[in-house]
Amino acid sequence: WVWGGLGLVFWAISRGFGSFLWGHSHCFSVGFFGILELARQQGKRVKVVGGGHSPSDIACTDGFMIHMEKSPTLPVDKEKLQVKVEAGILLSELNLELDKHGMALENLGAVSEVTAAGVIGTGTHNTGIEHGILPTQVVALSLLVASGEVLECSAAVNAELFGAARLHLGALGVVLDVTFQSRARGFRLKVTFPSTLTQVLDELEEHLRNSRYFRFLWFPHTENVRVIYQDPTSQPPRSSSSWFWDYAVGYHLLEFLLWISTFFPGLVVWINRVFFRLLFSSRQESVGRSHRVLNYECRFRQHVQDWAIPIGKTREALLELKAALDGDPGIGAHFPVEIRFCRRDQIPLSPCFQRDSCYINVIMYRWVRPRDPGNPHSGSAHSCTRKDLEQMFPEFPKFCALREKLDPDGTFLNPYLEKVLF
Repeated sequence: WVWGGLGLVFWAISRGFGSFLWGHSHCFSVGFFGILELARQQGKRVKVVGGGHSPSDIACTDGFMIHMEKSPTLPVDKEKLQVKVEAGILLSELNLELDKHGMALENLGAVSEVTAAGVIGTGTHNTGIEHGILPTQVVALSLLVASGEVLECSAAVNAELFGAARLHLGALGVVLDVTFQSRARGFRLKVTFPSTLTQVLDELEEHLRNSRYFRFLWFPHTENVRVIYQDPTSQPPRSSSSWFWDYAVGYHLLEFLLWISTFFPGLVVWINRVFFRLLFSSRQESVGRSHRVLNYECRFRQHVQDWAIPIGKTREALLELKAALDGDPGIGAHFPVEIRFCRRDQIPLSPCFQRDSCYINVIMYRWVRPRDPGNPHSGSAHSCTRKDLEQMFPEFPKFCALREKLDPDGTFLNPYLEKVLF
């Protein structure tokens, strides 16, 4: 299923499945415990839904669904540049609150209409070889487990659980609040310029040194690449955006042509080449607030596959993918294939566990699965089972054992988790 936000909620209600509960996490000590008790009495399960952005069915349930809307920002420590937020706050709201205090998150994903707990639940990431996935910015959290106990977690308290809960899949309990490490706010200079796939792969190490937030877009069926740097700057805000080129051509016309191409796949090659020449073949610069530059619009309805591979395999994987697409004229791969980079971490279910990684993000209307995909982003659609995940994540059995200890009756499970955990 691909359900988003209220669509998922109204579907569950209209079909008569379970109950949907809107809750403020102010009431968690009483309200959530009552929900857990009621679920036990009725033999139902409990799931928390965030912004509904994930295209996987990780939050779907026929039991009780909790949505912690309108969660406020809690204390801000300006000296440590840390902020404590309730789990249901959207990052778009948090970005504005931090800006008022002269602060900003060090890194953000592509979109901010996601909740604080959801971000760490699925391992949201962006790019920057000096930066980890977003959960690495979490320094503490509170977790309501199936017994009704609230556990405080950090590197110093419940350290093992803290490590697991920073990418929890919604399987360990209900995250009540999250403390993020932030930085002083500022502007970022976004520089984009054209290149070729061969050239970018030849100069990959240089690009990684040149920009702390380097990524690139590859246009399948071509050699064309758009390189993107997004780095802190003292320059004043400026923009090179154009409604005609960005929206009339780059959105409405492009979406129409991509829709046509679903009936005539041979058009995709032409579309990729022409739109690169029209929109991405020149150098462009802009300056804006950190969160505005790091976020970008996902304008089309998309099917997303996001896989992390060891960074040393970047060239091999992309050339193999290019050869596979070029060798099958029946496949029309819509652009872009987005390539991003993240620093290694120690989070058990992180795709970057103990290795610097390259993320290959295929965004298209029709998906082509790589032959050897790597580690999946848990927020994107994938078909991996427990056997697959045990091979990808060395700490996966420990995570499953910890989940079993915290939730022996499976209160927080659903069909998606049963597929990947058992």
